[in-house]
Amino acid sequence: MIQLTNVQKKFGQRLAVDDLSFAVERGEIFGLLGHNGAGKSTAIGMMLGQVWPTAGEVKICGYDVAVNRSAALQKVGAIFETPVFYDYLSGWRNLQILSTYTAPTSAARIQEVVEWVGLTGREHSKVRTYSHGMRSRLALAQALLPKPELLILDEPSDGLDPEGIHEMRQTILRLQRELRLTIFLSSHLLNEVEQLCTRIAILQRGKKVFEGTVAGVTSAQGRVALKTPDFARAASLLTERGLITATLEDRYITLAKEHSTADITQALVTAGIAVEGIWQHEQTVEDFYLSLVKPPPVINGN
Repeated sequence: MIQLTNVQKKFGQRLAVDDLSFAVERGEIFGLLGHNGAGKSTAIGMMLGQVWPTAGEVKICGYDVAVNRSAALQKVGAIFETPVFYDYLSGWRNLQILSTYTAPTSAARIQEVVEWVGLTGREHSKVRTYSHGMRSRLALAQALLPKPELLILDEPSDGLDPEGIHEMRQTILRLQRELRLTIFLSSHLLNEVEQLCTRIAILQRGKKVFEGTVAGVTSAQGRVALKTPDFARAASLLTERGLITATLEDRYITLAKEHSTADITQALVTAGIAVEGIWQHEQTVEDFYLSLVKPPPVINGN
């Protein structure tokens, strides 16, 4: 559904996206992560034909966006940057007007998308009376009007309260499950990405530093949390005996192959080092993301 190949974008001398390649398969929810200014919005802008790539190829639904934008975006719905509505008109009237920019839309279709996004009962209220969450739902309704096969969502939960974030997540999952949509989203809410996406890519300064499955990220094979009064001494002993291969943040150890937490506990207790707690650690997307993008510590002012 989406194919970026060696895509580059420069704004003057600034390189916003650097040799970016990834693919999104039909039916999956794919997340693009990165800090502010990492290149996420620029990448989405190129997918939607609003930003022209300096080099490389962007294909949507099999069509090159630069060559045939109308065909590429025919089956695409999108929320990009901050949606703008006519505040003095109703949500319904906004959808009627906005639909004319692409193709005439029947009242039945408008009612259908209103129900899908949970605006039933408020669709004839003026948009100026809408909460932030309701405006987000109206934006999603607009994206659904053309019966898309692909949804591209730029920060869909941005600015929402916890209840609104939960409702948006459930709506996205339901759209993917029941309408079989392919969904591409960018977000800085890493917990939401973990609950929504099947695969992710991470950008840093415009360059992809990771692409893979969320399941692969969270498995954290062999990582164990260890609580002991003297972690440094414990880690040194375990490393000398070949029971672990690495440590992290004075809290985690990575077991060597064929060794278990029972082996760790026995070795430490035998050496007179107290074990206050030891358990398998399940890495979060946030843990993994920070491990990739967090700058190395400064040592001796250098």
